[in-house]
Amino acid sequence: MSAGNTALVISAHSADFVWRCGGAIALHQQMGYAVTVVCLSYGERGESAKLWKQEGMTLERVKDARRAEAEAAARALDVHDIQFFDCGDYPLDLDRAQKDRLVDVIRTVQPSFMLSHSQYDPYNTDHMYATKLALETRMIAQAWGHNPGQQVLGAPQLYLFEPHQTEQMGWKPNTFLDITPVWDKKRAAIECMEGQEHLWEFYTRVAQQRANHFKRNSGGQSGGRDCKYAEGFQSIFPRTVDEL
Repeated sequence: MSAGNTALVISAHSADFVWRCGGAIALHQQMGYAVTVVCLSYGERGESAKLWKQEGMTLERVKDARRAEAEAAARALDVHDIQFFDCGDYPLDLDRAQKDRLVDVIRTVQPSFMLSHSQYDPYNTDHMYATKLALETRMIAQAWGHNPGQQVLGAPQLYLFEPHQTEQMGWKPNTFLDITPVWDKKRAAIECMEGQEHLWEFYTRVAQQRANHFKRNSGGQSGGRDCKYAEGFQSIFPRTVDEL
């Protein structure tokens, strides 16, 4: 890896980056990348049921709690920078100024690759809106006529991380990443998400299942590389190679 490589995660809610690509974040940070995470919302309305069940809970207290969890998780993953846009959730909806703010982040980070949600999610439209937004702002960041004088974006790959119910989302992974060396960091980050404790073991099992797929696709029984935990991703754009 050449010096100065970066990556950008666009997360609809403040916990999504942990479940879905925490291993990729920690692994690339360990490799010398500077990974920036943008949380478009805290998930304060729709993804904080445990907190809302507490007597006397308020919207601001929920936001504060979810932000504290995300910041703790970011520390566990060694995230280079985490930014909170506080755009609201259920539904997530950005105005032009907020979109331009995200374009500015993309141009500042100049990511080698980007990560966001599946393109379709009938259970949570915030997720697919975040990826639509990632594609739109990636496009704008490449436009020479947008804020002339800023450094334009190249053509980073956009990887879609795993949704909660893959069969319903039409998500088809074509890339598996071995996160075994940083699994302890991801698990520590997962346990920071106290507001969604019911997902801790679910996403541990997902990582173990994807490890099986990693081994199978790295050579299978005839010499597949061992792997205990992995994450799956779907790439949007063609990849260019010099050999197969």
